[in-house]
Amino acid sequence: MGEPVLEIANLRKRYGGLIALDGVSLTVRKGEVFGLLGPNGAGKTTLLSIAAGLARSDSGRVELFGNVFTHESRDLRHLVGIGTQDLAIYPDLTARENLRFFGKLYGLSGRHLTARVDAVLAAVGLTDRAGDRAGTFSGGMKRRLNLAVAVVHDPKLLILDEPTTGVDPQSRNHIFEQVKALNAAGLTVIYTSHYMEEVQALCNRIAIIDAGRLRASDTLPNLLKRLDATIHMTVAGATADFAQVLGAIPSVKRVQESNPPTTPSVPVRGGEGGHSTFVLVVDEIGPALARVASECAARRVALLSAATTEPTLERVFLHLTGRGLRD
Repeated sequence: MGEPVLEIANLRKRYGGLIALDGVSLTVRKGEVFGLLGPNGAGKTTLLSIAAGLARSDSGRVELFGNVFTHESRDLRHLVGIGTQDLAIYPDLTARENLRFFGKLYGLSGRHLTARVDAVLAAVGLTDRAGDRAGTFSGGMKRRLNLAVAVVHDPKLLILDEPTTGVDPQSRNHIFEQVKALNAAGLTVIYTSHYMEEVQALCNRIAIIDAGRLRASDTLPNLLKRLDATIHMTVAGATADFAQVLGAIPSVKRVQESNPPTTPSVPVRGGEGGHSTFVLVVDEIGPALARVASECAARRVALLSAATTEPTLERVFLHLTGRGLRD
């Protein structure tokens, strides 16, 4: 793994009686796209604001590229780019004027500023609209300009808070592909989104926070291992020891009798005798299902139906944070 870019240790923040962060610790490494998930009110925005040097913590430590990073560390601010959930663009300025304004805030000037503005306009697909006021743009175009503002100064760490909220599929895909391109060019990214498929496709590692606490931080495969995969099956002609036969399959963790599954299944003809139903809890669906079919064939047991349930990032998220509605 790469060297640490951002290290957060035991971060705490309280707003009156509300505990926004309660001892959060995590590390983002060079070259990663690091996913940050949490329900509304979980503490994500507070965490990102402190990580970006925009807010103060009550206690804990933040280090950026090995240097202590606080609200007062203005000499390090240029290393971070921030794509906020609320658009940080001026509607009465053109796209080019917006980028020149923000570039100047970071100390860019002259030919370097012009070159960076031209480059990011091209990257987000707004070169042809560079002279148009941002207020005339569609929601997707504003989001793309918001991304351009975040990277115009060529940061080393990019923080994106819900970058595809409320955009059309084409703009969403363009932003998605641009984030991948920026990361491939060496930019480290922290990415937060309510779109699980984006986080699952983009991120090397994923952290899940809720009620100000870190619930998990790991790779996607390791997170998925927190939940079981299952095979719901109905057979005909099973012998009395068939549950033991299924339990002896290497990838099967346990077997239990169950009512027939209510999820869609694939019917298989054949078999005689009474029907039996089983639920197999397995490590991996594919190898287990192949062995199940093999054992059924060898013992002349008819596999009448099979329905599978695999772990997903959304299921893990709900498992760790609950299913209750959040305001």
